[in-house]
Amino acid sequence: MDWVTGLAPGGKENFNACLIIVDRFRKSMRCLPCHKEDTAMDTSWLFWNNIISTCGVPQIIISDRDPKFTSEFWTNLYDMLGTNLAFSTA
Repeated sequence: MDWVTGLAPGGKENFNACLIIVDRFRKSMRCLPCHKEDTAMDTSWLFWNNIISTCGVPQIIISDRDPKFTSEFWTNLYDMLGTNLAFSTA
């Protein structure tokens, strides 16, 4: 999972970035138009609507985004799934 940013705005929604999702199992890639300014919540919905709804929940997601974004992304995604996200205190 990675982003390509700095693109010229295009489409009726003026997308200026792409969220790239690579599925190593299926040997496929998806390029989802988005905005550079999208939040973790926006990205969670984009992921939900385009990946989970068609392929199911992935076992592993690799991303180089900062920990704060990643934490918000997972929290939002677990809320959408109706699953509790618990952290250990050890």
